[in-house]
Amino acid sequence: MVALVTGASRGIGKVIATELASLGFDLSLVARDGNALAEVIAALPGNCGQAIALPADLGQVESCTQVVEETAAQLGGLDLVVNCAGLSLAGSFTEVSPEEWDRVFAVNARAPFFICQAALPYLRKSEKPMVINIASVVGFKGYANQSVYASSKHALTGFTKVFAKEVQPYGIRVHLISPGGVATEMVTKMRPDIDPEELIQPEEIAEIVRFLVTRQGKGTIDQFYIRRFSGLAFD
Repeated sequence: MVALVTGASRGIGKVIATELASLGFDLSLVARDGNALAEVIAALPGNCGQAIALPADLGQVESCTQVVEETAAQLGGLDLVVNCAGLSLAGSFTEVSPEEWDRVFAVNARAPFFICQAALPYLRKSEKPMVINIASVVGFKGYANQSVYASSKHALTGFTKVFAKEVQPYGIRVHLISPGGVATEMVTKMRPDIDPEELIQPEEIAEIVRFLVTRQGKGTIDQFYIRRFSGLAFD
């Protein structure tokens, strides 16, 4: 089984990659920082399959197709896509520049869209194809000073719902994980007022990914929501 994980150099993506490695996946890890990706690969558990690093800026649309094609070429196919790469931006909507808006949307919304588009031919050949998009609670709710980030996650949420319908005839399972605040560097920068100990830990998100990839029965869970203090709820 081959998994492509974006945003794999740190935070949630790094922990998900480690979790998938423990399940024996061959891994294609994508992030901008090639050195950080090399460190992640060096620390993977011993039962991991083959792992490759693909440094790329997913803000460049051509990179989305390139990382998918390179994954399939080097690892022989593609079974699982985890879109985890993301950018944040805090501040009043009145202060946002067009360049900032474009950059956040390029990584948070456009990149998953075109990665999924490029991955579709390979996923259709897989016996257990799956896509997991990491969104956020802000993809459903609005929070002050997070207008661009929330808008991009709303876009990712909407795309995921439509994508799931369109690929259902091919047997491709599509899931959306929408956490509240997770103890990562990105969240700490956006909300320095919150104690990291009160936040969801990245390992909790990885546990959900493990559940989804190891329990592919007839029951389907469309969306996972994880909220601070209130445990896990799903529809």
